[in-house]
Amino acid sequence: MNMSFSEWTFIAIAVVYTITVFSIIGVVISENRNPVKSLAWITVLLLLPVIGLVLYAFFGRSMKSKRLISNKNKKKLQRIEPFKIIDEEQLPLSVECRQEIRLAKSLTGARYFPGNEVEVFTDCNKLFSRFKQDIAGAKNFIHIQFYIFEDDKLGHEIRDLLVAKAKEGVKVRVIYDHVGSFKAKDSFFAEMRENGVMALPFMKVTFPQLATRINWRNHRKISIIDGKLGYIGGMNIADRYVEGLSFGHWRDTHLRITGPAVAGLQYNFAVDWNFMGQPLLTEEATTPYVNVPDGVEVGVQLVSSGPTSQWGNILMLFLKIIGNAKQRIYIQTPYFLPTESLLKALQAAALSKVDVRIMIPRRSDSAMLRLASFSYISECIKAGIKIYLYNSGMLHAKTLLVDDEFFTTGSTNFDFRSFEHNFECNIFIYDSMVNKQMADVFLSDQRNCLRVLPSIWRNRPVYEKCCESLVRLLSPVL
Repeated sequence: MNMSFSEWTFIAIAVVYTITVFSIIGVVISENRNPVKSLAWITVLLLLPVIGLVLYAFFGRSMKSKRLISNKNKKKLQRIEPFKIIDEEQLPLSVECRQEIRLAKSLTGARYFPGNEVEVFTDCNKLFSRFKQDIAGAKNFIHIQFYIFEDDKLGHEIRDLLVAKAKEGVKVRVIYDHVGSFKAKDSFFAEMRENGVMALPFMKVTFPQLATRINWRNHRKISIIDGKLGYIGGMNIADRYVEGLSFGHWRDTHLRITGPAVAGLQYNFAVDWNFMGQPLLTEEATTPYVNVPDGVEVGVQLVSSGPTSQWGNILMLFLKIIGNAKQRIYIQTPYFLPTESLLKALQAAALSKVDVRIMIPRRSDSAMLRLASFSYISECIKAGIKIYLYNSGMLHAKTLLVDDEFFTTGSTNFDFRSFEHNFECNIFIYDSMVNKQMADVFLSDQRNCLRVLPSIWRNRPVYEKCCESLVRLLSPVL
């Protein structure tokens, strides 16, 4: 029986499609990922092959074989900055903190910088007021990197300041995430470039690279001015950070750093700048290891992580830090979607009678992420973890405080996306005074929270529980 051309075409397409699906399944198996994830992808590809191929193209691929910077350029950057050799074993810190310093160094090469001064901002208006003053005072160069840079009132104020400094001869470089800054018009950044500001999108999402880029976002929020001071934290450049949302103010945490650690911020910016095909930066962070005032000699590490990291750097460090806890663990995060290993670590700590407290927003800027976060609450409170719902607005702070010496903040949310898909950067602080200051901040915020009680949580409406459980299935890609 002779078949028509259309029938032969259908058979050929079916054969090619089948080979493609099974080839991708072979790739998934050969990558030796977490078996649960591998089985999930195989199931989707077999049961929903068309949808599965699309989802895998956007969310299933790995970047672990890709380098952000060559070893040659990495060594060049490291030689630019003077570095004081530190023997971690001689530091006046707990055994646990010294372990964490060594682990961060092994994972990322993160240097330990002693002798820094840290200024904490929890009010966005105060932060941006100081930030604009520092930009206006820049003499040599300004490097800023944000996930979101919007062309609203605050965005225009910052842009105009940067343009003014560029016209004065200051070298101004800006990295913004292309997806995070989608709302900004092209003309907004074009005006920067036309006036001497080198403003570049990180991994610009265009066809045909859409599927290979859209899932990998640069979520870092760091700034360096003249190599003498730096900023790192959770705030982006958008009006909502200073004006709040309809249901309350925007509560965030950002730090201003002076001291040798500015070199760590500069290094991280320089790596991303080089990754985008730009020349290697040679500006130095010039703050020396001398004349540090008594009482402000804070020791820190700058730790970066991302989809190119072999070990999942910040995830692994959080596991170690939580596992080392003996007294208390205080967490603030806008989105609580922990990996299975982190959830078990927190439960183990609470069952060991460590005081584990997690603070998340009662109302969120993302309805789906709020539902997904709430789906983990029952498992937490069963283990004795105390859950607090921030009731005064949008809690966007990303902080982890453990015992009496350790504190970290930066761009990392307590969720799958930050640990596995985003490029992130956190500052790890080993200091009892900063720890106490941030513990006081946490307890102050706690007064604006509603604590989740098991009896009340069990009796919430069934439809809410169903919605939470359904959205939780999407946690790895939210």
